[in-house]
Amino acid sequence: MTDPGHPRTLVTVRRKCPTVRAEPIAVHEVPLGVRPLPWRCGPPGIRGGHDGGTVSDNGTDRCGEERHRLSTLPEDLHGRLDVVKRGPAEAALLLEAVMSVGRGLDLPQVLRRIVEAAVVVVDAEYGALGVVGEGTRLTQFLPVGITEEQREAIGPLPEGHGILGELIHHPEPLRLGELSEHPSSYGFPPNHPSMHSFLGVPIRVRDEVFGNLYLTEKRGGRAFDAEDETVLSTLAVAAGVAIENARLYTQTRDRQRWQEANSEIVAGLLSEVDDSHVLRMIVEHSSRILGADLGVLALPAGGRSLRVVLASGMDAEMHSGLILPREGSLAGAALDAGEPITSLDVADDPRITAGPPRWTGLGPAVAVPMVTGERTRGVLLLARVQGRPAFTDSETAPLLTFAGQAALAMELTERRESAEQIALLEERDRIARDLHDLAIQRLFATGMTLQSVVRLVEQPQATERLLRAVDDLDETIKIIRSTIFGLRARDSGRAGQGLRARTATTVEQAARTLGFQPSLRMEGLIDTDVPAEIAEQVIAVLGEALSNVARHARATAVDVSLVVGKGALALVVSDNGVGMPEHGGSRSGLDNLVRRAEKLGGEMSVEASGQGGIRLNWRVPLRIS
Repeated sequence: MTDPGHPRTLVTVRRKCPTVRAEPIAVHEVPLGVRPLPWRCGPPGIRGGHDGGTVSDNGTDRCGEERHRLSTLPEDLHGRLDVVKRGPAEAALLLEAVMSVGRGLDLPQVLRRIVEAAVVVVDAEYGALGVVGEGTRLTQFLPVGITEEQREAIGPLPEGHGILGELIHHPEPLRLGELSEHPSSYGFPPNHPSMHSFLGVPIRVRDEVFGNLYLTEKRGGRAFDAEDETVLSTLAVAAGVAIENARLYTQTRDRQRWQEANSEIVAGLLSEVDDSHVLRMIVEHSSRILGADLGVLALPAGGRSLRVVLASGMDAEMHSGLILPREGSLAGAALDAGEPITSLDVADDPRITAGPPRWTGLGPAVAVPMVTGERTRGVLLLARVQGRPAFTDSETAPLLTFAGQAALAMELTERRESAEQIALLEERDRIARDLHDLAIQRLFATGMTLQSVVRLVEQPQATERLLRAVDDLDETIKIIRSTIFGLRARDSGRAGQGLRARTATTVEQAARTLGFQPSLRMEGLIDTDVPAEIAEQVIAVLGEALSNVARHARATAVDVSLVVGKGALALVVSDNGVGMPEHGGSRSGLDNLVRRAEKLGGEMSVEASGQGGIRLNWRVPLRIS
């Protein structure tokens, strides 16, 4: 429970209308920290006040202001105020309480004012407001009257059982002289203050039960009476009006924020900025508008798994880069359902069984699929710290539309990349045709000419040089033919691609994770001299090496070299990152690469690079059958 206990102080309430002599009419004990609620104007009746007015220093009619504020209250609330039969001071206190709960538009502040006003108007020692969520569970509990130390000693806040649950199941006023005598009571947790008298009333927003006001321990050891029940019910009506106004204000404000965020996302898409930047904007805007403490973006990673490509906020580093199965993760449940999935307590959600512990300190969460057309491209997940309100339907509805922006960003990027790939392939076809029709034919003709000249040369040394030149031309023709084969390879599946094209594709895919494009150099007869078994190992080693750089190196540049020649294949990956950790660390990934090399009769070494990072050298012999 979050509020400290309140020492008591004397507050004198006075009349302030000009025709009535200002004099004390009552003395009340009010907890410090709860703003005193003075009677501003008017005679003992609640609505039929004195016609006079009090003129303030700046010339305004303060009683006129109060009458104007009263006129804005709903008629049913006016009627309730009229039937409250209390003394002038008590009536003024109730009136000011009613007016005070409607002053703010920030919902958390309004809820806090409601419970603070409630303990004052019925003179209770303790009070709380419980917000009812899905089913019969309390999603928020705002207490007043206990210290922070007591709250920590008590432990988790109530969820809606016992007497609190009784009011949830039967939303009618409940007044008890002794809590322990009610059939639904099963005692208090350890370190909980002793409580006997009880008064609870529901708070309705239109026809919906929003929550309940709970008051205990009438001061002076007295029991709550029927008049207290009437007063608290009246305050609950005012609270419902204030909550509805705060909700409408919040919805209007958030709608404007969503529109501004959508405009920024659309501008980013039209300007063709990097898709990772657009996705980060989507996560950050969603977290800011809905007040989330953690934002996570997960994408399908093949099969039945998800990869967290982006995490922002609380403990983001514990989520970034994780590979999670759909079964056993909240994001996977949302992806399979195709609709938002909410959790009241993500740290203890039974649906989350996969992955390392990473939800400590977090409570409410929502996972929203990113849908475009008939395709679900990923999941946006937001979470708040424990104790904060759960995500509501009014919040998740615009979030679902906003998540669609992320899917649209990915689709546009994919189509743009496809168009660029088509243009690249067309250019490769043109280069391949030119090499075949022009370069190879000219080289072949040159070789034939040299071979015919050999018969005319009499000096053995000159003949040897000419034959060596002819051999070099033949080797050059083989290299060009291999290059043409690689240029004409299509993305028609791994079986239809050569090692040269697959290497280039792997490097291009790594650029998304790295945040920059690595450099790539390839030499030799890569597509003709490298057996399929070795080609598969090369792609696996290259992918793992680039993934290690992305996760650990914090590099800004990576150089990849693939060279085939002299009966061997050499793959070198170097970066300018932070290098190897001084005190060791996990080497399971590197050990796997070593075993891959040894299995093929090769070797691997890791050394410092000239750029300040590390250089991985993976070399295997070529066994061509």
